[in-house]
Amino acid sequence: MYLNLIQIAESFGVQEKMVDDWIRNEGLPHTLDRGRLVFDRNQVAIWATARGLAAQAGHLAPETPALSAAWQLGALLRTGGIWRDVPAAGVVEVFARVVAALPGATPPIRGYLDRSLRAKGGVTYAPVGAGFALPHLKARVALGRESGIVALLILREALAIEEPRPDEAPVTRLLFFVAPSPRAHLDILGRLSRVLARGPFRELALGAAGDAELLGAVDAADASTLPGGAR
Repeated sequence: MYLNLIQIAESFGVQEKMVDDWIRNEGLPHTLDRGRLVFDRNQVAIWATARGLAAQAGHLAPETPALSAAWQLGALLRTGGIWRDVPAAGVVEVFARVVAALPGATPPIRGYLDRSLRAKGGVTYAPVGAGFALPHLKARVALGRESGIVALLILREALAIEEPRPDEAPVTRLLFFVAPSPRAHLDILGRLSRVLARGPFRELALGAAGDAELLGAVDAADASTLPGGAR
């Protein structure tokens, strides 16, 4: 979903000039469409989370706490698994195996998702810096509440991707996810971004820590988002 300049400004509660400043000085992701600035909602969410910015209203407003709590990252990661020593050439095959394990999805839906991720341009890799990317299917489908999944891929070598990276770090860690709905997609994307920006998970993943340590770090991040937890 793409937003225009006015929608971005309204979402963050700032003047349009501030959005222009973010583009020039802070690398706010954007593109030109027939001379008009447009913004990919997912890319803006990642950019904002990395800088501690929270949408106040509008098209980037966060989910309600009750809705967010429905998808605990620890449970999603346990379903998708932690994949180690994955060759760059085998990334899509691992994505396919993760999709095959997607709970609550019918065989036709799994087949559709498999074809989508194998299609040219079917996966958006969304590099977020420090060697991490958050790949997800470009196609959006409503899968049902129980169909979310997350997988961590620790790569054998750096993955060459066409999307611009926010830093010079080669991409060697992927957090691939499939969300149960377009609304949940943005929520899970934001939560994964926060896990990488705060807490020990990023360093543990870069150091190829054991599964128990990695899952424990994600569980701690989940706990901090529950009512009464630190945010």
